Amino acid sequence: MLSEPRSGRLAAWGNALLAGLVSPDDAVLTIVGEDAVHRVEGLPGESGPVGLTLALGRLRALGVKGLRVALPAPGHPLGLSGPPDFNARALDAEEAVVCHGVALGLVPEVYEAGPEGDVHVEVVWHCLAVREAPPADVPSLGEAERELAEALREATEVLSRLDVAGSGPVAEAAVDAYRARAERGREVLAPGYPPRAVRVLELAQRVGLLISVAYENGHGGAVSASEISARALALRPVERTARRAQVAAYNAFVEERERGVR
Repeated sequence: MLSEPRSGRLAAWGNALLAGLVSPDDAVLTIVGEDAVHRVEGLPGESGPVGLTLALGRLRALGVKGLRVALPAPGHPLGLSGPPDFNARALDAEEAVVCHGVALGLVPEVYEAGPEGDVHVEVVWHCLAVREAPPADVPSLGEAERELAEALREATEVLSRLDVAGSGPVAEAAVDAYRARAERGREVLAPGYPPRAVRVLELAQRVGLLISVAYENGHGGAVSASEISARALALRPVERTARRAQVAAYNAFVEERERGVR
């Protein structure tokens, strides 16, 4: 949950590129991040994999007006609209990008390549047909913000009672890493996103930190089976709420365009 999903970077910076707010080089550099290379396979009009710059240009030429994010989990097709084969691949990857304006979607497949000691990551985005329908279970930014604040309060109370919320060296290291990341760059979304989307995504990342710390700290003070079960029950809806909020934040650019805000 703490790490930024590749689909989030692709959608956010792809949207900024489509809107003319960033250059192709800047968009692709940010999308690729620490990976070695990203390619797109199955793009209409192309016989084989192509680079990300060409792919984004081709999607714009095909009529793509924006990019949405899906972050599905078992039993929760968050952000998806079908068909079943696309949903299945997205569920396996735990993420996807769905095009707005053209019935296409992109699902990443991640490979590790290179000799031991010099391994690098390559990503192939599989371009597939999608169903044109509203994405599943995506809240508005306002709903996401309210749900996150409530979930954070409830989870903190439960996890604190079970002594797993935020003590010990693992928790301290996680908090320090989060703060360092926040200080390195406040731009958690690409140019053109509304300030509320930035707030919601930052809050979702904070909630993700809480979830990660709780799991990484092992059982903490939750020594009985009932206490361990209570912790799992507390984390499950919080994780779901944080994923919904992430999707709402990443998709805010397209939602505003649909409402005629931009």
